[in-house]
Amino acid sequence: MLDVDQILADPGVRIVVCCGAGGVGKTTTAAALALRAAERHGRRTVVLTIDPARRLAQSLGLTELDNTPRRVKGIDVEGGGELHAMMLDMKRTFDDVVLQHTDPAKAAEIFANPFYQAMSSTFAGTQEYMAMEKLGQLHARGEWDLIVVDTPPSRSALDFLDAPARLSRFLDGRMLRLLLAPARSGGRSMFSFVTASFGMFSKVVQKVLGAQLLTDLSGFVAALDSMFGGFRQRAEQTYRILQASETAFLLVATPEPDAVREAAYFAGRLGAERMPLAGLVLNRVHRPAVGLDPAASRAAADRLADLGGHDVTVDVLRAHAGLAQQAAREQQVARRFTEAFPAVPTVSVTAQPADVHDVDGLRTIGAAISHP
Repeated sequence: MLDVDQILADPGVRIVVCCGAGGVGKTTTAAALALRAAERHGRRTVVLTIDPARRLAQSLGLTELDNTPRRVKGIDVEGGGELHAMMLDMKRTFDDVVLQHTDPAKAAEIFANPFYQAMSSTFAGTQEYMAMEKLGQLHARGEWDLIVVDTPPSRSALDFLDAPARLSRFLDGRMLRLLLAPARSGGRSMFSFVTASFGMFSKVVQKVLGAQLLTDLSGFVAALDSMFGGFRQRAEQTYRILQASETAFLLVATPEPDAVREAAYFAGRLGAERMPLAGLVLNRVHRPAVGLDPAASRAAADRLADLGGHDVTVDVLRAHAGLAQQAAREQQVARRFTEAFPAVPTVSVTAQPADVHDVDGLRTIGAAISHP
């Protein structure tokens, strides 16, 4: 069985990454683990959510979360722990990186570029890469005993893992080298360079992208040329951190076929990437109060109904039969993961009667994960 408290208390574990499909309670799990690490184990903890939903802020009693860690008040810090929370703002993170690694004049030029404005706000993959940047920044600051990361739904979380390699492919790509060539060969414009060197190719590119976009893209690439090596180096460094023993990946799923399939897919990927998978948290598991067989419960309810038995008793027996049948089905679904990954420890968390919306609710979830 997965011992979550052992992970949270281990001073050698500095990063916990929660990942899984959407709608499985991943954000709540991440917040509950961070809270427990702060309150029960006295660790200075920050939880970073990449999920655009506002559930984390609401459950922690904060009016909002942004790109700066905010201290969560009203928690038990007798053990010396602290809890801070933040939500990734990918554009602000990108802006901060530009400001940190260029001079003010160059930064202003980059910020004014339309291609940068689009890329920093809406381009696919930018969020995942900036999540890697932010995680690397938090880790490098050395201010936190533990960083808990709440990732997007699992396929996007795979993009989170893929960000460094994808960036490297982009930086090494032929098109990018063509775009960089003018700036490196005397500052001629992209369009004039391509026209002189490639003839018909330039007309095709201009027709597809448009002359203005081509100019914007050329200016963007030229302005960021000196930063590209730093982007790649930092991303690859963070990737190595995710492979290190100081990191623990926790898969989060519910006992539903799609969620378990996503968890299995992710477990396989983590193994292939040599990243430390600590275990599986199986949320919203149903457990009957008594061990009465569902068929027996249903048969007893039918007999009582035929005899004119008490309606409440009949309803209770039928409800129990339905719950027991659901529990059996969930166990069968969960076995698909445990049989495929027998070495991965798991912990099951009983379904809660209400959604979590405050710190007390997070404490309940944290206790359920640690002492199922």
